[in-house]
Amino acid sequence: MPVSELTSLSAVQIAELVRKRSVSPVEIVEAHLAQIERLNPELNAFVQVDAERAVEAARSAAQSVSSGHEIGPLHGVPVSIKSSIEVAGLRCEAGTKLRVGHVAQTDAPLVRRLRAAGAIVLGTTNTPEFLMAWETDNLLYGRTNNPWDLTRTSGGSSGGEAAAIASGCSAGGVGSDGGGSVRVPAHFCGICGLKPTPGRIPATGHYPQSVGPFALLGVVGPMTRTIADLKLLIEVLQGPDIGDPSAAPVPVHWPEWSLKNASAKPRIGYFEDDGRTPVTAETRAAVRKSVDLLKKAGFEVEPFCPDGLDKARELWWKFFGVAGAMLLGPILKGREGELSRILTEFNDWVAQEPPHTAQSLLNTWIQRDMVRMLVFEQMRRFPVLLCPVASVPAFKHGERNWQIEGKDVHYLDAWSYCEWFNVLGMPGVVVPMSKSDGGLPIGVQIVTQPWQEELALSVAERLERERGPWAAPPI
Repeated sequence: MPVSELTSLSAVQIAELVRKRSVSPVEIVEAHLAQIERLNPELNAFVQVDAERAVEAARSAAQSVSSGHEIGPLHGVPVSIKSSIEVAGLRCEAGTKLRVGHVAQTDAPLVRRLRAAGAIVLGTTNTPEFLMAWETDNLLYGRTNNPWDLTRTSGGSSGGEAAAIASGCSAGGVGSDGGGSVRVPAHFCGICGLKPTPGRIPATGHYPQSVGPFALLGVVGPMTRTIADLKLLIEVLQGPDIGDPSAAPVPVHWPEWSLKNASAKPRIGYFEDDGRTPVTAETRAAVRKSVDLLKKAGFEVEPFCPDGLDKARELWWKFFGVAGAMLLGPILKGREGELSRILTEFNDWVAQEPPHTAQSLLNTWIQRDMVRMLVFEQMRRFPVLLCPVASVPAFKHGERNWQIEGKDVHYLDAWSYCEWFNVLGMPGVVVPMSKSDGGLPIGVQIVTQPWQEELALSVAERLERERGPWAAPPI
């Protein structure tokens, strides 16, 4: 099978072919390593490729198959990992000079679970400095380019991961998301991504740690080219770990209607914009297309936008921006000259607000819980939400403002469609739906209440089925 065909296979397809002995794990891994060698100079998606260990693991995987040993659900599947997650023997620098040369001594629990399922780690992928951006660029490794248009960003902070998967350098992988960092890159690069409920997949071994306010916001989540692959990865990755303060033992349970094709499907509420931050006409069209396809599939879909989202946006910034800056402050003090432009810019925005007092942090926490109650009560009528991922498709490197419907949309506002669901602790799935006039991918977001990832993924899978096959980027 040609390299181009091997690198376009989904994780589910690769695992099935390996089980049937139709293709060897060595062939699969070598094809993906060749793809990385060919494309990474243009994309700059990987910061470290572990070729020798990957080939060694592939040979061991091939031996297990030929010997008739029991194999895992991801046996022989090549994956990549965001370089803010510990992979033993590889650098875990989170894009900052302040951690240059830091090498992980052990695998994060999620990496151990991937390996136990038979996956083969190819390497680690690029991020912005300290993950504080929706584009990927840093002083250690430079910027990551979008495989659909190299003049545009792949998103952030899991931008290297999204570019690697979209371009066929990896069959799937894991990113992290504190304010859209899985979902925005998935949207920009035309792939699928899941932001789970905090604790559903252990964030143990992630840097910065998901503790304190960041345990409310920050999660790790799978990124793939198909929803079937996301479903397979969450089955492998999910489950509690003592190192994640949000962990809970919630077993996987797929909705009966999705398994039996029954008629008792959930009611879906949708909105094209939130009334505050406009979206491009092409983004609106992607939402409307999704509505039409879901109705065709037998779902009841009605206009609905929950009250409280704007308050949730404000509270998200109080945690991510203000509290985040307070946590980073001692680390950055005296080393301002070593920071990237993107992180310096972020610090300038945060400096416009006073740091938290004990009272203001307590008030923010209480208000967050009140907004959650408000939104969840409204979702009794609509257990599933459909909405945009962002105001715009992938932007040109360094852009900070966009004119949409006669209104100036600032960089920090364009991603509010993701930020709400971080502060509310709600899972969200991105499905690629259409293209802009310039040929850039546009995704939509399927959101549910906490611990209902299976519901979101099942609706997303039905939407993907109605949409048709995934399209590869021109690179």
